Amino acid sequence: MEYTWDFGSVWEYREALWVGLTNTLRIFVICLFAGLSLGLAMGLARYSVRRWLRWPAACFIEFFRNTPVLVQIFWFYFAFPILAPFEISALMAAALGITLNSAAFSAEIFRGGIQTIDPGQWEAGRAIGMRYREIMARIILPQAVRRMMPALTNRGIEIFKMTTLASAIAYADVLHQARLIASVNFNPIEAYTVVAIAFFVILYPIVRATYALERRLAKGD
Repeated sequence: MEYTWDFGSVWEYREALWVGLTNTLRIFVICLFAGLSLGLAMGLARYSVRRWLRWPAACFIEFFRNTPVLVQIFWFYFAFPILAPFEISALMAAALGITLNSAAFSAEIFRGGIQTIDPGQWEAGRAIGMRYREIMARIILPQAVRRMMPALTNRGIEIFKMTTLASAIAYADVLHQARLIASVNFNPIEAYTVVAIAFFVILYPIVRATYALERRLAKGD
């Protein structure tokens, strides 16, 4: 049986796809900045010598690293409103699940990056009378972030791809819109192919830039 491709039926719903892509970018930006910011905080706490900071951070990291993101999203969307006196939107539930999972993985990236810095840097900071926070902010983190950039960029790429999980709770992202188009026109091949191409067009230049950044940092070291 020969299949007849019909992308015209998808093009008719281009406005719906554009709305979906806009919503995808919205949740991506939220999860990227919130995930990396919380990840930095958890990474610093995980690296801390204070147990009351290190242990809760370790529990947070291990829990959200070892549970599926989709389960976390379902929990926030279906279970959390039962415990809380208010409902939660699909955007908020998906953002919470993706953000907390990304924060857990990002925390380990930050912690690992900090540990790569020579201990002599700490000693040098203390020798000139700098406090722990000053050493971390002015000496350690600037060097560590430079080394972590490829890993953090890859983390951002993973976050962008994880946004598709939001469609499981009917958040109107580009995948959800494509699913609706496919159900109306019975054209899942074309609808999902367009989504795949859109993701590739957005992410491939970022991946190439990541490779270039890795080569540049390798030469700098």
